[in-house]
Amino acid sequence: MNDTDGNTRDRSGAVVRPPFAWLAAVGGGLLLDGAYPLPLLSGFVTGRLIGVVIFLMALALLVWAAATFRRAGTEIQTTRPTSTIVETGPYRFTRNPIYTAMLLGLVGLSIAFDSLWLLILLVPFYLVIRYGVVAREEAYLERKFGDGYLAYKARVRRWL
Repeated sequence: MNDTDGNTRDRSGAVVRPPFAWLAAVGGGLLLDGAYPLPLLSGFVTGRLIGVVIFLMALALLVWAAATFRRAGTEIQTTRPTSTIVETGPYRFTRNPIYTAMLLGLVGLSIAFDSLWLLILLVPFYLVIRYGVVAREEAYLERKFGDGYLAYKARVRRWL
């Protein structure tokens, strides 16, 4: 795989590091909520608990996915080469459990903070992840692993 300048590279070429995109969505949502509050549930106290539970479930999924990657000996960072296709743990159910966890985390925070802004910013976050990260990762994995990745892709959904 070559860059336009001829340098060999072994990475996905994602347009953004996903944790930074997630932090931007959360930070932007909270800033907008502070400046122009848009309540999601209008003081629904139980909603905060539900939001915290959803966020904690998302965090657990993220930790499980990251630990599965580490056990497989491959990189989590999009800027580093992938050494293997991981098909165990949460990767049996979704090809993108870390990004799924990030999306669920935003939903949980939106409910916990009673912020429609966080839910609104979920849309651009999803679009950046889907088209700027996942699409590039999938193309990279197809080039690198060929039929092995295509078989995995045919068996396991992109999301849930």
